[in-house]
Amino acid sequence: MSLALYRKYRPSSFGEVIGQDHVTEPLSNALTSGSIHHAYLFSGPRGCGKTSSARIMARSLNCEKGPTPNPCGECQSCRDLVANGPGSIDVMELDAATHGLVDDARDLRDKAFFAPVQSRYKIYIIDEAHHLGPGAANALLKVV
Repeated sequence: MSLALYRKYRPSSFGEVIGQDHVTEPLSNALTSGSIHHAYLFSGPRGCGKTSSARIMARSLNCEKGPTPNPCGECQSCRDLVANGPGSIDVMELDAATHGLVDDARDLRDKAFFAPVQSRYKIYIIDEAHHLGPGAANALLKVV
């Protein structure tokens, strides 16, 4: 099976992200100091590493030795969220381009109130959030 290069070579720590120091340094500092916010918005042009940074942030938050800017890579959470990994039940990615309806947002909102199963945090990564319809965006406001 062939994989897209951005999936095959996705960075697994903030140190591996190239050319985005203005993004990785504040996120690393927040993880080091423990001043983590409840929501982060990653924006920028296509291919700049928004989803990769969000996945690294999720990995850093749920690492057993963390929250840390340098995930250990050995714990279950780190192994689950590495590039081409199986994924974690507590880190959900929603592609808003294909799942941007009000019912999808309501489903996500209802699931957000459950505690994480095996990780420290339950994390939702909403990719292509600008494709959310107005009803879906309004439904998610109560969660964010």
